[in-house]
Amino acid sequence: MTSKEIVLRTLEYSGPDRVARSFGESDFGRAKCSAQTHATEWKKGDGDRWERTDEWGNTWARIDPTSKGEVVRGVLENISSLDDYEFPDYSRPDDYADVVRTRSRYPDKWIIGGMPGFTFNIARKMRKLEQYLMDLLLEPDFIREFHDRLDEVLAAMIRNYAAAGVDSVMFPEDWGTQTQTLISPALWEREFFPRFQKLCGLAHDLGIKVFMHSCGRIGAIIPGLMEAGIDVLQFDQPDLHGIDTLASYQKNGRITFWCPVDIQKTLQQRDEAVIRAKAREMLDKLWRGRGGFIAGYYSDNVSIGLDPRWQDYACDEFETYGTRSRYIRADDSVNRAPGGTA
Repeated sequence: MTSKEIVLRTLEYSGPDRVARSFGESDFGRAKCSAQTHATEWKKGDGDRWERTDEWGNTWARIDPTSKGEVVRGVLENISSLDDYEFPDYSRPDDYADVVRTRSRYPDKWIIGGMPGFTFNIARKMRKLEQYLMDLLLEPDFIREFHDRLDEVLAAMIRNYAAAGVDSVMFPEDWGTQTQTLISPALWEREFFPRFQKLCGLAHDLGIKVFMHSCGRIGAIIPGLMEAGIDVLQFDQPDLHGIDTLASYQKNGRITFWCPVDIQKTLQQRDEAVIRAKAREMLDKLWRGRGGFIAGYYSDNVSIGLDPRWQDYACDEFETYGTRSRYIRADDSVNRAPGGTA
């Protein structure tokens, strides 16, 4: 079974031979759009400060050479700036040649086209989060025009990725803090659900899947994300939701969770037995030999202060324990036990 077949069977809950994974011999290939934008590379400034400009023109900063950093100045400092702002142009098919190269290099893998976010992730940076959250409540006309223009840009990207041959698109969009969503579920439902539904619907109509990364506690909107058409939710802190809670969502739809062992709670214990046990729990409750789970890996061990060996234990457990044959044998032993159902 090829990597692409394993991932597809994972999403369809149709029994892949093993758990899909994004480490070691990963099942995924990643492709990007090469459109000319406002983006610059990271540059070291005074002291330990680094700065860069992203594709939208926002200024980012960090105080180390490896972390993602954060936005320190949004490009749309004034509402009136929207009239003159030039959005990146993602409409040129030639800018998606990396998809063809990636497919040629990895013919049997699942190819993901990277997107910069959906509407919220982009807009919150262009206005900076605090101002943007006020805009959502106080500037409805501006927000509607702003979001509509962003959605047009994103739709063009989805169309071109699909035409170039990706299997899915993937975007980051952090909707939560450690305790709750950044906006009320009612506001999310009113302003963002229709936009998610439209963009996911476009992707599905074109024959590709939609993967989303999010940080924070976003349980209040997971059912809405599933209904809107998100196929995969990638979480680095699955324990923030609870593995049992994540499994409960799978009773209502074929949502797949893509996660490493929790990077803040479990890995930080630096206990091999605890880490291995958590990997097995995730497989037993989220994958179960039928799909619905992708074994992940957090790529920046430096930023979370960990020696790579702690994640290596999780990876080893995912690989050795995450085989469908083991689950089939377990089912057979149950069926043959006294009182079991053949």
